Amino acid sequence: MKDGIVYIVGAGPGDPKLITVYGLECIQKADIIAYDRLVNPALLDFAKKDAELVYCGKLPGKHHLIQDEINALLVEKAQQGKIVTRLKGGDPFVFGRGAEEAEILKNHGIAYEIVPGITAGIAAPAYAGIPVTHRDFATSFALVTGHGREEKGQDFLNWPALATGIDTVAFYMSVGNIAYIARKLIDNGRKATTPVAVIEWGTTAQQRTITGQLDEIANIIEREGYHNPSMIVVGEVVNVREKIQWFEEQGLAFS
Repeated sequence: MKDGIVYIVGAGPGDPKLITVYGLECIQKADIIAYDRLVNPALLDFAKKDAELVYCGKLPGKHHLIQDEINALLVEKAQQGKIVTRLKGGDPFVFGRGAEEAEILKNHGIAYEIVPGITAGIAAPAYAGIPVTHRDFATSFALVTGHGREEKGQDFLNWPALATGIDTVAFYMSVGNIAYIARKLIDNGRKATTPVAVIEWGTTAQQRTITGQLDEIANIIEREGYHNPSMIVVGEVVNVREKIQWFEEQGLAFS
């Protein structure tokens, strides 16, 4: 039997219309779709009627299918000659473990392709009216996973560089850790008055956005009841939002 193929596909940041054309094609032709928690379910409506849908979602502390099981599933189905689409939120190579899955497939001699997607670190700010770069405010930009803490031995970030060397920093899944993040940035030289935006459920009808200074954003998040999935954007570009809040102005966002 001829082996199948696995497409590791970025589903985009939330709005189903933001998937790439090729990503949508991979959904339409798949025999098996293994999809993550933050994939918009509307995308699954484009699957073949007889396609097998496998939920691989991971809540914090609650893993529906652990990564080893997902790897085994991809290998098993491809070896059965199936077309497998591994559908991930955002981009599969931006905090998506896509490279790990690709390596497993390579080691088993299975054909695979990487289909990039739009990551939330760019799309959510765009929908909130915040450009991550701007000629007047930012010529550098970093994507950062911000849930690690020093006391747990999980903080591997270069805080001096993030505080003073990068104009715009986008933190993924960091709402619960924002007080620590703000303190580390300020302690390493970032101004306490630096503007910050928090974008919850970015690019969807449930999108909400709040802004504040770096030294007060943790209290604002707690007061307003923001939760993940949220993007936290730190930098002067946040102020551009005051002029181009297009998503809210068109009445497309939750208010």
